[in-house]
Amino acid sequence: MPSYTPPLRDMQFVMHEVLKVTEDLKSMPRYADVDADTVNAVLEEAGKFATEVLLPLNAVGDEQGCKIDQATHEVSTPEGFKQAYAQYVQAGWPSLSADPEWGGQGLPLVLNQCLYEMLNSCNQAWTMYPGLTHGAYAALGTHGSAQQQSTYLPKMTSGEWTGTMCLTEAHCGTDLGLMRTRAQPQSDGSYRITGNKIFISAGEHDMARNIIHLVLARLEDAPPGIKGVSLFVVPKFLVNADGSLGARNPIYCGGLEHKMGIQGNSTAQMVIDGAAGWMVGQPNKGMQAMFVMMNAARLGVGNQSLGLTEVAYQNALAYAQDRLQMRSLSGPKAPDKPADPIIVHPDVRKMLLTAKAYAEGARAAAVYCSVLLDKVHHHPDEKVRHDSDELLSLLTPIMKAFTTDNGHIATNACLQVFGGHGYIREWGMEQLVRDNRINMIYEGTNTIQALDLLGRKVLGNQGATLRKFGKLVAQLVEEEGVNEQMAEFINPIAYLGDQIGKFTTELGFKGLQNPDEIGAAAVDYLRVAGHLVHGYFWARMAQVALREIAAGNADPFYRAKLQTARFYFARLFPETASLMRIARSGAKVLLDTQEALT
Repeated sequence: MPSYTPPLRDMQFVMHEVLKVTEDLKSMPRYADVDADTVNAVLEEAGKFATEVLLPLNAVGDEQGCKIDQATHEVSTPEGFKQAYAQYVQAGWPSLSADPEWGGQGLPLVLNQCLYEMLNSCNQAWTMYPGLTHGAYAALGTHGSAQQQSTYLPKMTSGEWTGTMCLTEAHCGTDLGLMRTRAQPQSDGSYRITGNKIFISAGEHDMARNIIHLVLARLEDAPPGIKGVSLFVVPKFLVNADGSLGARNPIYCGGLEHKMGIQGNSTAQMVIDGAAGWMVGQPNKGMQAMFVMMNAARLGVGNQSLGLTEVAYQNALAYAQDRLQMRSLSGPKAPDKPADPIIVHPDVRKMLLTAKAYAEGARAAAVYCSVLLDKVHHHPDEKVRHDSDELLSLLTPIMKAFTTDNGHIATNACLQVFGGHGYIREWGMEQLVRDNRINMIYEGTNTIQALDLLGRKVLGNQGATLRKFGKLVAQLVEEEGVNEQMAEFINPIAYLGDQIGKFTTELGFKGLQNPDEIGAAAVDYLRVAGHLVHGYFWARMAQVALREIAAGNADPFYRAKLQTARFYFARLFPETASLMRIARSGAKVLLDTQEALT
């Protein structure tokens, strides 16, 4: 079984030394009393729960999976999952960042971000059960009626009830305008929902007393396409006026998907057989409410791969330090042993450092995004709220796609470090590879994220939001541009910051002449943008490390951070040049291929 040590030191470095999160929090009255000691204490306890309760269940969940009783349609989760969830609820973790109005603790979202990174490292499949509830909570909190909020949010805040998002149907994935699920209005103000959904994570389970499904469906007179989609809240059990549970609603699991990874999560085929539902928001405006949940989920999926990248790195590092094989090409490094540990070999170090660089870069970006999200909801200055929302909108597809692509690279690299043992189940590495693979697909495939980034978030406003992030890069360049020690970190992001503007303009002009040019370039474009974001945060981390070293701080943490930054800029960041060249090759070489693909 893999081991795991919560990366509390790195989290504290990012929050307190690089981003100075508590200073941002003090600008929001809601968090004025939250200090570094509070942050550290909460995360220390979170790390204990993750390692002591969830980590031992990860292999169990993978081996046992979920089971459905075809007669009752009830789903049982793997051994220990239900008990772990009870501990999670009893400790108050579901309410950590929820609104005190609904019984939440009202702590910053950055704490929830770090909590979930650690939970994902230890058991992604289990973490999806409470994780999906956050998105449903956010959608109801933003678009639900007062009655819906008072009915559902207190129980979802406490963790007594969980939530899901029911979007996908067998004949349509991302193209939700093609859905067939129908909603018929009833005389009491409710709707009768009928249809089938697939790939519904945590759609049915035995861990909570009720499951609150948010379901997309079409009214009978709805306009065609995405403009005719409405959102409905459809509980597993109806809720009586006094808040107690009533009759079983006919929304049930018709089967479980047989899948590659995340075996401990119940990926359900949901049958909705005339279930009672209530509209959330306005008719035919369901996507407005659902996007609240989907954007939260996209950030959450990026966090899943961050967690898996971290745990894969930790175990590959430990193995590489212990495994003896061959001698270093430059001479024995452990002459007292029959062979050198494999960590002396350059390519093994490259694989380890790749995972480390992608984990630590993603952590800094994820913490930054969680602070932006808190500003969107709670900052007293309207301009700050607007600017934060705009930046977060730009960064969300990057955090989802770039982080999960890197998670795929990193978990595979870490499996490779183990050699043949990595391919064997008992070491746990192959599970991390399999579990991570879904992250590149669900909540909008990474190609969908790339199209969203380039087509909507960048070209949609002529690059205005991209230029806002570019100003952050330019500010750092101006601050450190004459510092020779920072040149190896500043020069690359300064150059890319200049080049990406020209690159974007070029693609925009080509797209006006032929929209397929956007589709041909989008995936490579997102990866270039992802490196600009990671490069910015890695430069900021190197900046702090250099200052500490210059001040005489002998903590090896700072030397390690500086060495990882140098690796990132020397070995990973340069792929931006080839990516831009590939993107510029255009759509013709892809589309003029009728004979090749016949």
